[in-house]
Amino acid sequence: MASFSYAIPLPIRCSTGSNNQDPNKQSLNKIKITGSPTRSLKVDILSQTAGIRQNIPTKKQLVDYHRQGLIIKEGVGYRQTVVIRSYESIRNLLQETALNHVWVSGLLSNGFGATHEMMKNDLIRVVSRMQVQVDRYPIWGEIMEIGTWVGAPGKNGMRRDWLIRSQAKGHVFARATSTWVMMNQKTRRLSKMPEEVMAEISPWFIEKQAIQEDVPEKISKLDSKAKYVNSNLKMEETRDLDMNQLVNNMKYVRWMLETIPDQFLVSHQLSSIILEYRKECGGSNIVQSLCKPDEDGILNSGLKQNNDMSPLNRFSLASEIMEGNGLLGSLDNVPLRYTHLLQTQGETKNEEIVRGKDHMEEKAI
Repeated sequence: MASFSYAIPLPIRCSTGSNNQDPNKQSLNKIKITGSPTRSLKVDILSQTAGIRQNIPTKKQLVDYHRQGLIIKEGVGYRQTVVIRSYESIRNLLQETALNHVWVSGLLSNGFGATHEMMKNDLIRVVSRMQVQVDRYPIWGEIMEIGTWVGAPGKNGMRRDWLIRSQAKGHVFARATSTWVMMNQKTRRLSKMPEEVMAEISPWFIEKQAIQEDVPEKISKLDSKAKYVNSNLKMEETRDLDMNQLVNNMKYVRWMLETIPDQFLVSHQLSSIILEYRKECGGSNIVQSLCKPDEDGILNSGLKQNNDMSPLNRFSLASEIMEGNGLLGSLDNVPLRYTHLLQTQGETKNEEIVRGKDHMEEKAI
């Protein structure tokens, strides 16, 4: 399992009105200054902020002025306007809009994305399955609208979907769907969803799917006979960890893609990916990445793993590349699918972390 541990300088289409609507200014106006103004102000602010998050909405906010978002779809969906930055990734955008949706709903408690009833029951949300389909890649500076909403896939979990569109033309860049389950924060074991939690979040459910999937595609488990193997992978920087000090989802995808031959990645890009999470991965774990091409014959044209490529190029190729540019190789324009497995690399046994299946296609000129 993986736990998911952005103000934008764009004009929003709604006016904020007077300053007294700004919760930051409201809280500052309530501070009483006595004695030495500087000392009293500092003490009072610290006493108000110690151990709690500030300005968390206690009821539904129709407009999120600071994050360029607003409530849509019968008052329960959420849409946010974003500008693509040079270092942007689709995965980060999905995560951020999901958390912002919980923020404006008025359900956010003192945890990272946890609701009031979840906190009472020591529960957190963890994603068990994620699927992303990319129709086209946006370019730097493009303005997009990301819509997100939640639904109910079963009695013990929930579904969250996203749709990313161009603000100017309305065409779809990408769509995604995910399944979330409950985990006890203390025991780290999966838990049934209590009735009070379901009652809290079910009014926000929408019966709509961004990706139509009658039967979820199964991902087979790979073994040591996989064609490509990358061993002794480690967390390299603190930014590879999420808020729960676990390896984040972006790092998982990089480890998977870095196992595909470099020369192939130069001329191809991700079209879709499915991830099935099995186990948490901490910063001290040593990881092994296994990869098997589903259409094996296409790679028999002399491509070899190039381990001499500079770290900068390997990073840019293995990331979720936001621009569809690059050098074209001599491969035919045939989409390929790869099956992946990340597992802990232990002395006696290996444990599954996440299974994956991706669809690659040749970059357009």
